[in-house]
Amino acid sequence: MKVLISVDMEGISGIVQLAETNPDRYDYERGRALMTAEANAVIAGVLDAEPAAEVWVADAHGPFSNLLPEDLDRRARLVRGKPRPLSMLGGLDEHTDALLLVGYHARAGRGPAVMAHTMSGAVLDVRLNGCPMGEIGLNAAMAGHVGVPVVLLSGDDAACAELDGLVPSAVTVAVKQALGYAAAVALHPAEARERLRPAAAEAVKRRGLIPPLRLGGPLGVEVDLSSPYMVDLATLVPGVSRAEGGRTVTFSAADFADAYQLVLLLVQLASIKPA
Repeated sequence: MKVLISVDMEGISGIVQLAETNPDRYDYERGRALMTAEANAVIAGVLDAEPAAEVWVADAHGPFSNLLPEDLDRRARLVRGKPRPLSMLGGLDEHTDALLLVGYHARAGRGPAVMAHTMSGAVLDVRLNGCPMGEIGLNAAMAGHVGVPVVLLSGDDAACAELDGLVPSAVTVAVKQALGYAAAVALHPAEARERLRPAAAEAVKRRGLIPPLRLGGPLGVEVDLSSPYMVDLATLVPGVSRAEGGRTVTFSAADFADAYQLVLLLVQLASIKPA
């Protein structure tokens, strides 16, 4: 069997501030080490349950080059760098049997939730057929589009609640309780890892009982962007229109895969600064 572990950074135990997640800030190296250690705990749990599993790990934070390759469990394959197909889900395909989301955070607008956002600080909200959707929902639904269930998520309590609302049968591990955007009550990192390993094993064993999250088309998509300039760029994409209010763009997608890819493109366009 093949398992994909997508590892973000904001939901790792002990990490609560941007300085711990940004390569240009002083505390990033410690954040990388904590992120790699939690990834290793989940890899170990997967292989406890399925010793012959093919385990892929997608580095899914920021530049997608945060996990320390030399410290990652050598039994796993590392998907690293960007741009790449399916972004945070690099390595996902129809041969994947289960997806595990590690170190994830809640969507933009949720709170209290540690460093809550959706793909980028430039994106204020994403709605599919009127339903708000963050990185957890978008990635779970992309996996569901190819028939892959999300079986585990770790992060703060808000992130866990977000997946519980979408996939109630999935296993969640809250490694910290959010007090605000940059504050939480966190488990000791060693305690978090001790909880993650058996949880990952349980999740993989239960994969047949956890349905993929499937969102059928057509889909009406709205994306709220943080500045009118970003909207100007977004409307250069065929099929994307400006909505009333100045900061929202809309488009229609035949299925979820089309919606996902276009949201990713809009996120990249939003990173372009005015000349």
